[in-house]
Amino acid sequence: MEYTFTLKYQLAGDDCPADELVERLGEAGCDDALVGIGQPGRLALEFTREAEDAIKAVLSALGDVRRAVPSAKLIEVAPDWVGLTDVAEIVGVSRQNMRKLMLAHPGSFPTPVHEGSSSIWHLADILTWLQAKGSYSLPKHVLDLAQVALQVNVAKEGRRLPGLAVRELEVLVG
Repeated sequence: MEYTFTLKYQLAGDDCPADELVERLGEAGCDDALVGIGQPGRLALEFTREAEDAIKAVLSALGDVRRAVPSAKLIEVAPDWVGLTDVAEIVGVSRQNMRKLMLAHPGSFPTPVHEGSSSIWHLADILTWLQAKGSYSLPKHVLDLAQVALQVNVAKEGRRLPGLAVRELEVLVG
């Protein structure tokens, strides 16, 4: 199965020049990725990786990048955090259609991870909800990839909470 996803990194100030970075990534197995280095101190890789499943695709790419650029710090795996426009594009409907669904089902539509003028959701939550409704046909690999991206991002953020009583926090936030 072929999986398309993006890994975004923060580079260390002393990382090598862009040409050398691209060369090292290719040698480490990232030759199936488009490399974005336009923003200073950032690296984005859009992979189209063949793998048995989504977790193997993402984990192998993470490992390849780690070998090529050990000092790079993972920012996020995408697709994960999305707005309604992003979801509409992935599902193949209009943004207005997604907004109508959200407003028509206030009790069951997934809650955003950030609510504001531009609300943000985990893509896996919305795709799971749409699949449960039964009215949308979504390729399984799209949902699988969104779930893997969510798991990696949550695990990465969870490491930032040393000393926090995670079980107590789980009880408090429901």
